[in-house]
Amino acid sequence: MKAIHQKQEHTSSYYAATVNEVTDYPELEGGVTADICVVGAGFTGVATALTLAERDFSVALIEANRVGWGASGRNGGQLINGISGLSKVRKKHGEGVEDMLWELRWRGNDIIHDRVAKYGIECDLKNGFVETAIKQRHLADLEEYAEQMERHNHPYKYELWDRATTSANLGTDAYIGGFVSYRDGHLHPLNLCIGEARAASGLGVKIFEQSLVTGIEHGARPRVRTARGHVDADSVVLAGNAYHLLESRHLSNLTFPAGSYIIGTEALPDELVNEINPLDLAVCDLNEVVDYYRLSADKRMLYGGRCNYSGREPESIKASILPRMLQIYPQLEDVRIDFEWGGMIGIVLNRIPALGRINGNVYYCQGYSGHGVNATHIMGELVADAIGGTMEKFDLFAGMKHFRIPGSQWMGNQIIALGMLYFRLKDML
Repeated sequence: MKAIHQKQEHTSSYYAATVNEVTDYPELEGGVTADICVVGAGFTGVATALTLAERDFSVALIEANRVGWGASGRNGGQLINGISGLSKVRKKHGEGVEDMLWELRWRGNDIIHDRVAKYGIECDLKNGFVETAIKQRHLADLEEYAEQMERHNHPYKYELWDRATTSANLGTDAYIGGFVSYRDGHLHPLNLCIGEARAASGLGVKIFEQSLVTGIEHGARPRVRTARGHVDADSVVLAGNAYHLLESRHLSNLTFPAGSYIIGTEALPDELVNEINPLDLAVCDLNEVVDYYRLSADKRMLYGGRCNYSGREPESIKASILPRMLQIYPQLEDVRIDFEWGGMIGIVLNRIPALGRINGNVYYCQGYSGHGVNATHIMGELVADAIGGTMEKFDLFAGMKHFRIPGSQWMGNQIIALGMLYFRLKDML
C-alpha cells in the first residue's frame, strides 16, 4: 500500500526554522516486539505512547517521516480547550455525561501543562486565548460560554470583553466583543511534540522515523510491517490522521484532508506589538470558517485561516492569507513576510473525532477538524485507558456514528467544499 509524502522532512515553517532539536531516530529494520505499536508520531501518537510508557507498557512508535511532521508540527499553535462535536456526544448519551464531558474538554490543557513542567519541555507555552465576536449572534455565544464557566465553577481566570476593551487589547476595530480564557493559550507545537517524544524515549519507547507502515497482519498479536522491518505487539494504535491510508475497509472516506495555511511576518518592533497584542494572546474569531493568529516568542505575527476543503493547494499562500491579515491589521501593511507554509489536517463530516477499534486490538483515533493540540492529548489518554481495560470515556466517542461519503476521496473533498460554501455565506450575513 502506498502512502502520501513518503520520507519527507519538515515543511519550511517558522516552527521548523526555530526547532530546539532536529530528530534523527533510526529507521525500523528487522523484528521488534512491544506491548503496543503506535503508528504515527504526531501529537496523537506521541501523546499515546508517552501515556502508555508512564503506565509501564513497552511501546514502539513508528513514523513515516519525522516526529511532528504533519499538522502537529505546523499548526497555529493554539492550545484551546474542548473537542469538536461534544454537543452531539452529549445529545446521544444524555445529560448524565455533561459533567464528565466538561472535565474532559479541559483534560488536554492539564496534560500539556503537566508535561511541560515535568519533562522540562521548552515550547514557549503562554496562557491566554481570546475568542472574538464579529456579529451580534457571536456575543450571545460568548455570554452563554461565560455562564457555563460560572456554572461549572471554572477555577481559572476568564473575562468577557465589550467592544471598547476588545479594541484596546487587540489594536483593531474588527471585533465587537471577546471572551478570554487564561487556561487556554498558545505554544510552539513542533517543540512540544518533539519534547514529548524525547520524554517517551527516555521512558523506553522505541521510536522509528522514515519508516512507512505498509500493512498490518491481524491476529491475537498483530504484526505491523514496514519496508525493512516489523513490530509484533499485543495492540496497535493508528494515529496517522490526515495522511495514513491503512485499513481502508474500515477507515476510507471517514476522514478527509483539508488544507490549512499560515504566514509569518518578520519580528515586530515593541511599539507595534504593544499596539496590536499587548497581552500576548492567541486569537480566533467566531466565524464558521475562522481566522486565527498569535505572536511567536520572538514577536512575529503568525496568521492563518480560511481552510481549503477542496484538496487544491493555493498557488501562493501569502497571496491567500495576507489580505485577511491586513483587513484586521492594516498597521502591518509594510511588514515583511518571512514564512508561508501549510499542509493537511483531518476533517470528519460530523466534526466528532473518529475513535474506535478494529478486531478488538487495533485502535484508531483521527479527525480533529482543526482543534487538535488539545484534543489529541485527550484522545491519546482515552486510547491508553481503553488498552488498560477502562472503556467508559473511550466508548463515549467510539459509539458515535460517522457518515462515510461513497466514491473517491477527491469526490468527498468536493462535497465537503460545497457544503462549506454555505458556512462562508453564513459568515457574510
